[in-house]
Amino acid sequence: MDKLNNENKPLVDPSSKKWLLGATIIIFLFIGLIIFYSISAGSKYTDFAKCVTETKTKMYGAYWCQHCQEQKSLFGKSWKYIDYIECSLPNRGGQNEICNSAGIKSYPTWEFPDGKRIEGVVSLKQISEATGCQLENPS
Repeated sequence: MDKLNNENKPLVDPSSKKWLLGATIIIFLFIGLIIFYSISAGSKYTDFAKCVTETKTKMYGAYWCQHCQEQKSLFGKSWKYIDYIECSLPNRGGQNEICNSAGIKSYPTWEFPDGKRIEGVVSLKQISEATGCQLENPS
């Protein structure tokens, strides 16, 4: 039984307990949807990203490059399947020998199987066209 204050009213309104329970359930449902979305999001490009790498396509970039981050975000969680070459030395101290030897001048730079290069952010549709990899939802 609820404790009563000196006016014979419950200290906690019983209807507020229902509201609190309802709000808690809604919060847990919302968190569950976020978790579900984060698990499934990005994976829609997994087959595409694997195919791009199988064609020997690669992207040269730098950890500090905003356009490289933008490019990576287009793939979502599937980015991990892309053949990525980090060009920057620690503390932005220049470019490593791999990228110097490859003649990389700007980031990001995509190199396709036919030797063609495209500098800058490239749409998934363009990557699909250059590699022949199937893209179900072009962007």
